[in-house]
Amino acid sequence: MGAEGLITVASSFAPDETADRLESEITARGLTVFARVDHAAGATQAGMPLRPTELLIFGNARGGTPLMQSDQTVGIDLPLKALIWEDANGKTWLAYNDPKWIAQRHGIGADTDRVIDALAATLAALAKAATERR
Repeated sequence: MGAEGLITVASSFAPDETADRLESEITARGLTVFARVDHAAGATQAGMPLRPTELLIFGNARGGTPLMQSDQTVGIDLPLKALIWEDANGKTWLAYNDPKWIAQRHGIGADTDRVIDALAATLAALAKAATERR
């Protein structure tokens, strides 16, 4: 779970509840959920086993456009994504790309620091709301 550029958070909830909580938080903050991809269901359709694994794709133009204005290749990493999965021990995890890693990957400069910091804070808050008991 030490993939470069990923922030990974343990969840107190099952994968489906974690994904539902994340989706609810995303929409409550005025962001759009563009897709919810159930990788485990796809694996089942292909006749292969896969523990619960789900990807949420979300964002909004106000957050992503300034980064793409700096370097359009950032669009390969946008919209934002969060992966929720259950490991072999039954533990649920949530991971997302660190916005600072995205900025570094694309070599975008200090003119986007404010946007990157805001994205990082939003993603951390979303992850916390989705994974922690209140």
